[in-house]
Amino acid sequence: MKITSIDVIALKGNEASAMRPAVCRINTNEGICGYGEAGVAIVTGATAAYELLKDYSKMILNKNPLDHEVIWEDIFKNSFWAQGNGAIVMAALSAIDTALWDIKGKYYNTPVYQLLGGKQREKLRSYASQLQFGWGAKEFQSTGNIEFYQNSYKAAIDEGYDAIKVNFFDRYEDGRETGRLDCTCNLSRKLLYTAEKRIAEARSIVGPDVDIIMENHAMTDAMTAIQLCKMAEKYDIMFCEEPATPLNPMVFAKIAEKTSIPLATGERIYTRWAYLPYFQNKSLSVIQPDIGNCGGITECKKICDMAHVFDLSVQTHVCSSPISVAVSLQLEAALPNFIIHEHHVSNTMKHVTDLGLYNYQPKNGYFDIPDLPGIGQELSEYALKTAVIETIK
Repeated sequence: MKITSIDVIALKGNEASAMRPAVCRINTNEGICGYGEAGVAIVTGATAAYELLKDYSKMILNKNPLDHEVIWEDIFKNSFWAQGNGAIVMAALSAIDTALWDIKGKYYNTPVYQLLGGKQREKLRSYASQLQFGWGAKEFQSTGNIEFYQNSYKAAIDEGYDAIKVNFFDRYEDGRETGRLDCTCNLSRKLLYTAEKRIAEARSIVGPDVDIIMENHAMTDAMTAIQLCKMAEKYDIMFCEEPATPLNPMVFAKIAEKTSIPLATGERIYTRWAYLPYFQNKSLSVIQPDIGNCGGITECKKICDMAHVFDLSVQTHVCSSPISVAVSLQLEAALPNFIIHEHHVSNTMKHVTDLGLYNYQPKNGYFDIPDLPGIGQELSEYALKTAVIETIK
């Protein structure tokens, strides 16, 4: 079997969520094709990944798509920039790698989780993610109003979730966005009070049996993250995500020393080499690699296996198209150190779910694992009709 062409696809974006997924479809001479996504769909980066995918595609023409390890190493070593790591170069490689695994699953007529060693569990626990944007809405919403947060908490619990994630300080109570200078060096008493009010209300509404995850989006630095964590400890937080910029693992070690709340990060860390210092300094309890930017299934499985050596849990980062949802479910099913699946609010919205042939949603907070060959997802006719597509052959 040989790769005959690669379709590089820019899916229709959404202004409200600033999401513009970049996807590749690898085609073969045996009529089997595979999909993979570059995990830089949100805010910035999608255009760059789209262009780089065209360059990488030229490197894999006429190769055997079943040789995913060989192709990964060829791109990593021969593209020059990949060995320097980074979001765009690894996102493009990730998309190609995932598409190769999709082809392999279809070739052997089995789900990817089976190729990875089989299901460790029959269902995957999930959490309702990013409730500061609302839950159950058609589009992203954002307000500092406490009633808005209360309604989001209640909506998620009513759907059966037993875990939620919220950025509790992204806006002031009057609706103003929290600026970067508001979150560094020292948190004002007003902002700290606002965050505590929302956390306390969340714990009051969801009760003692629901996990609360605190999202920081790397808005805080060491000092302000410690302030937030110290305040939040009494509310029994499951873990604190991205308490600081992930460029210096020693900062995470400093934060971890000062709080009892477990720390998590990973959506902006790429390859096993960048994860290793975090494993060594013992600052993390949960890693959150994005399969669409850390190096694809091939690399992400290696990262997760390394984490298992250090008794760290895994929750993959999922914040893009239905392709990313499906591939995350496949990998997480095979991980013994899986902890929980992120179900982003955007993946409940029609403008996103319409992009996939299948709409995977949890029931009472738990996902069934797709049993279709490959990753278990295809782009819909609507997605392809509304996309910009260039074919490399």
